[in-house]
Amino acid sequence: MASSAAMESAAATALRSVLNRVKQAAERSSRPANQIKVIAVSKTKPVSLLREVYDAGHRLFGENYVQEIIEKSPQLPEDIEWHFIGNLQSNKVKPLLTGVPNLAMVETVDDEKIANNLDRVIGNIGRKPLKVLVQVNTSGETSKFGVDPDGCLELVKHVTSNCPNLEFCGLMTIGMADYTSTPENFKNRSMQRSRNF
Repeated sequence: MASSAAMESAAATALRSVLNRVKQAAERSSRPANQIKVIAVSKTKPVSLLREVYDAGHRLFGENYVQEIIEKSPQLPEDIEWHFIGNLQSNKVKPLLTGVPNLAMVETVDDEKIANNLDRVIGNIGRKPLKVLVQVNTSGETSKFGVDPDGCLELVKHVTSNCPNLEFCGLMTIGMADYTSTPENFKNRSMQRSRNF
């Protein structure tokens, strides 16, 4: 039991450290720190640990797995803003949307089928429009999900034109772990930014 309490205390300390580093980075870049959102990823972590982070004042949580977010969400306060950050399969859309009423965003829309399913289920259950990010695989790694950069614009247009129950909020990308030695990641991202949405 003592190690659990120590781990939870370490989580609150780690959160404060991360938030401080974000604030420092924001100051160095002349960007207001209050415009940056930090999402605490709860992947495989116990609810007790999430509660400690919540009790430390954090309200934004992300989860990779539908089953975990469905299990954790009812055990935690309703003012948590949940973000789904994992690969979403069509057969998991309805359980996710009905099981997590305080789901604020899906960050991994990577094809029209998922966008259409999200839009349809949201309409059927009568919830307010859901914020979404289009996930783009900028590194071209087969181990990562996301639309190819060349298909990004079409997917964004589809979401904004054909999915009234989705609110397009931007792009989500994950580059290679060693992005400093692979400038093509930056070229891909730069090309996407230069296109007019």
